[in-house]
This record gives sequence, structure tokens and C-alpha cells, in this order.
Amino acid sequence: MKAVILAAGEGSRMRPLTHIRPKVMLPIANKPILEHLLIEAVQAGINEFIFIVGYHDELVRQYFGNGDKWGIGISYHNQRKQLGTADALKMVEHRVTGNFLMMNGDIIVRHADIKRLARRKDNTMSVIEVEDTSDLGAVDIKGRRIVNICEKVEPRIKYGANLANTGLYLFTPDIFRAISQTVKSPRGEYEITDSLQWLINHGCTVGYQKIDYWLDLSYPWDLLGANESLLSEINVRNLGQIEENVVIKGKVSIGDGTVVKSGTYIVGPVVIGQDCDIGPNCYIRPYTAIGNHCHIGNAVGVKNSIVMDGSKIPHLNYVGDSVIGEGCNLGAGTKIANLRFDEREIWAAGRETKRRKLGAIISDNVGTGVNVSINVGSIIGNNTWVGPAAMVNGVVSPDSRIF
Repeated sequence: MKAVILAAGEGSRMRPLTHIRPKVMLPIANKPILEHLLIEAVQAGINEFIFIVGYHDELVRQYFGNGDKWGIGISYHNQRKQLGTADALKMVEHRVTGNFLMMNGDIIVRHADIKRLARRKDNTMSVIEVEDTSDLGAVDIKGRRIVNICEKVEPRIKYGANLANTGLYLFTPDIFRAISQTVKSPRGEYEITDSLQWLINHGCTVGYQKIDYWLDLSYPWDLLGANESLLSEINVRNLGQIEENVVIKGKVSIGDGTVVKSGTYIVGPVVIGQDCDIGPNCYIRPYTAIGNHCHIGNAVGVKNSIVMDGSKIPHLNYVGDSVIGEGCNLGAGTKIANLRFDEREIWAAGRETKRRKLGAIISDNVGTGVNVSINVGSIIGNNTWVGPAAMVNGVVSPDSRIF
């Protein structure tokens, strides 16, 4: 059985982190989102994949190649214009036969659920029970069948089940007949959910399969919750050099060529990539993922954060509950606040994050001067410079200069 993985979109709700990369290549626990999904699919026994790519497709192709690293086969098809999930699938009709799986490349599910789904005979959508179906695709069910699909609207639950679409499907060849009859949605896209609704309306059975684990990544702060979940499962390993007087507690993974200097205190789960310079005298707290070629220096505290490749946090800094993009450099004394005085939930870019603790979302190649303060929920765009002693609050556009 083949799996078609949709990886063509930018992921506009993840901006500014998707300025130079597609959403599926955002790192969680030091692996791209798409790699986590791929590994689960391979563990389910799938060994042939078609990646539908588009936005910055060169990054996906360079990273995954032909799949040899995972012992599988990967081929690619470009969706030049992102006109929706049904449009993407239509492009590869000639490359699949029989039943096949389709997965959104920006989700993470478990291999056991993928394996169960692959055994189904009818068109089937994987769903998960949620408390709030707003801003999610949702379904109405009757018995073992789906009777109505609501795409990212507040649904009317007719049969008493708050079931959200997870973006994981088993399709039969009938789906292509439905796609040929699918018209553009109000969003201006050809939606695979509209194709499934066409099948339902024309008397075809569309089933559902409930799953228990689903990481849905819509906004930048969602990366932090996913990072916590995946870091809880890391394997302990040390391929680096650990100097004397270093304390390591819990599950910690350290990459090849990384040096951890004296006085460093690390409490896992923590993952540190390759060729990093860690310490001396820094404190790395649980649920932190540090990419390759990073520097975490003297008197620095990092907690529950994602630090992407090539970023430097070298002197007297605090970073908590934050996402730091690639190639950033925080000047001495730069501090990121992560808790409101009243301890209420934090809003960012006008949206409720449902997080009581959230620092900053800092995109790629951002630099700060000494003693910069960054307020809770701030979002800083690419290539921004923040001058000494400045205060950052709210949304900062890319290429800004703050003094």
C-alpha cells in the first residue's frame, strides 16, 4: 500500500516561522514535523510514499531524498499552485492503484492507528474526540458511517459526538470519481472533504476510525505542546564531550561533536543537536530542544523551548516557553518574559493561545542588543534587529529595526 503525504503548503498560520521553510519542515524535538509522521508510517509497515510538495519544495527534497535513510521509497510531485487537498490528490491519480493512504504532512499520529486504518476496505476518515470543534474540520456520524462533514466551521453536532477530522485517510479508487465532481469551496480551494461529502450524498459508505493520539499544529505556540509530548519519549544517548562538574538528570540526548562545559546543569527531557557549545554554568530545563551548531553560554537559562539550528544565546539570558528560529543571536542580558502578572492565559497576534505560559516566537536571523526585554506573546519577524535596552511587545514585522 502506498501513502500520499501532502506537504505543499506554506502554513500561513505559522508565520513568521514559515518565511523560509514549509510548515512540514518546522522542527519538533530536533526533527521536522514530516519526519515524525514518516517514521510512524514506516513503523506501520508502509514503505512506498509519494510526497506532494510545493512551497520551498527544495528543502523537503534535500532532507528526505529518495528515502534510503529510512529504508523506503519516496517520490515527489509538485503542486505549483496550492489549490486544495483534492486538487493535490488528483495530480497523482495515475501513480496509485487500489486502496491507499493519504496524510496531511503537518500532523503526527501513531503507527498503530495507521496500521489499523490500512486494513479498512471502504473510504475512511480518522477522527478524534475533542472538547471544542471550532476552527477544526468536524463530522456528524450515524452508526459506523459519516453522514455530514463540516470544514473548519462551528458544526451542528446532530448525533452527539464532537469528532474532529485528523487529516489521515484510507481511500479507494472511488475517491477520484468524487474529485472529478468536486467544485471550489468558499475558500477558493478543491477540498477533499467536499469529495467525501459527494460520495456520501451519492450513497457511498464513508466510515470513520477513532484515534487517541493526534498532534494538530496550527499556530507557532502549538509547537511547544508537541515538543513536550515528543521529548517525553526520547532515548538517552551521549555522543558528545562532557566536562567535569556537569550535572545531567533525566532523559537527555546529546549529539555528536557537542561540548558540554563545566558547571552546566541539565534536567531532561532535553535534546541537544550536533556540534553545539553548551555552557559553562548554564541551566537547561525540561522540554527543551536545541538544534545543531547552537551556543548556550554562561549564566543562561533555557526552559521548555525550541532553539533552531545555528542560534546563539551566549550571556546572561533567559528564554522560557519560546520558539527561537535559525541563526538568531541574543545579546547579553536579553530576557524573555513568559508569564503575565495576573497569570491569565496569554494572547498572541490577537489570538487566544490557551497557554498560561508563553514567551516569544522569534523567527530566523533575529539579533538583539544588550539588556533587551521581550514581553509575553511577542512575535518577531525574520531579519529584525533590536537595539540595546529596547522593549519588544506584540507583533514585529520582518526586517524591522527597533532602537
